[in-house]
Amino acid sequence: MMRRCMETGTKKFGMCSYEHGKGFADYGCMLEIHSLELLPDGRSFVDAVGGSRYKVLKRGQRDGYHTADIEYLEDLKVDGSELELLESLHDSVYQQAQDWYQRLGSRIREQINRQYGTMPDKEENIQASSNGPAWCWWLLSVLQLDPAYQTTVLSLTSLKDRLGHLRLVLEYFSQS
Repeated sequence: MMRRCMETGTKKFGMCSYEHGKGFADYGCMLEIHSLELLPDGRSFVDAVGGSRYKVLKRGQRDGYHTADIEYLEDLKVDGSELELLESLHDSVYQQAQDWYQRLGSRIREQINRQYGTMPDKEENIQASSNGPAWCWWLLSVLQLDPAYQTTVLSLTSLKDRLGHLRLVLEYFSQS
C-alpha cells in the first residue's frame, strides 16, 4: 500500500482506528508521507503527518486492504460575539495545555518532542484551517487517549466542542 501511495504521486493514505465489528472507525484522517523506507522483509518505516479529517461513507476492500468512500470534514465557522467567545475559550485551553506540558518532567517532554515535535504555537486566526488549530491535534496525539475517544474528538466539526473536550481531559490529567 505504501509503495502504491508513493508511485501514484499522491503520497497520501487514510487511517482510521480499529473498531470492533466494523474493522475500522467511521471517522479518520488522511496522512501525507514525508519519508518512506521499505525494508527487505516487507515492512516499512513511514514518517507521515496527519492532514484532512473525513467521514467514512462506504467500506470496501482491494488487494487485501480496507478501502472507503469518504467525505471530508470541515470546521463550522463562527463570527461576531460567537467568535469572540470562541477565541477566549481557545486562548484559555491553549494556556491550560501549555501549563500541563510544562509540568511534565523534562525527560517526558524530550521524549514527546522527539516523537511528536514541539507543541505548535497558537495561531493568529483560529479559523484559518478547515481543521482548526494544529496544536489541538498535537495535544490529542500526545495525550494517548482511548482511540474511541480520539475518534469522537476527530469527528467534531465544532472547534468550541473540541476545545471543551480538550479542557475536560486537561483538567483530569492536572488532577492526577
